[in-house]
Amino acid sequence: MHHIRLVAFDVLHTIITPRQPIYEQYSQIFTPYVGILPPESIKEAFKAAMRHVQREKPVYGGDTKQWWGDVIRRTALGAGAREADVEQNLAEIIDKLMLRFSSREGYKAFEDAIPTIQRLHQMGLKTIVISNGDIRFKPIVLSEAVGAEKPSKQIFQSALNAVNLHLNPGENVFQAKECLHIGDELT
Repeated sequence: MHHIRLVAFDVLHTIITPRQPIYEQYSQIFTPYVGILPPESIKEAFKAAMRHVQREKPVYGGDTKQWWGDVIRRTALGAGAREADVEQNLAEIIDKLMLRFSSREGYKAFEDAIPTIQRLHQMGLKTIVISNGDIRFKPIVLSEAVGAEKPSKQIFQSALNAVNLHLNPGENVFQAKECLHIGDELT
């Protein structure tokens, strides 16, 4: 039997979660620029915008800010904002939303996340973060950098390779069968 030596974590909804629903946070940023939009409209427009942009430009298409700008623009328009208002204020809206969702203002860690990681380290296990997030987050392996998203085998193999590149002298190479991934989706 093989023992677990490396634990990989997903970020969103595993280690961190939005402080408020994403559509509420978008609404707060949108309101001064495009007026009040129905929260349910923002929620549905955001989902549709994400699906469209992910299909059109997988793994952020090489330009994170432009990618999110497209999602934000489509969300505002899809929720009923006037196109002239969106276009006039889009750059500022993008900057504010990008800043919010790159900080503690937009996200909070789950109460047990950091203590769990600390306990794993005390037990002698290594940890790594694998995320479909973009370059605003600084885990070791990002889908944007690898060019593949979870659940693709490629991103997990890249994580394993990254860990094995930074082994301490005398430390054994990690094998896939010694790794465990923890996330919020079964796939």
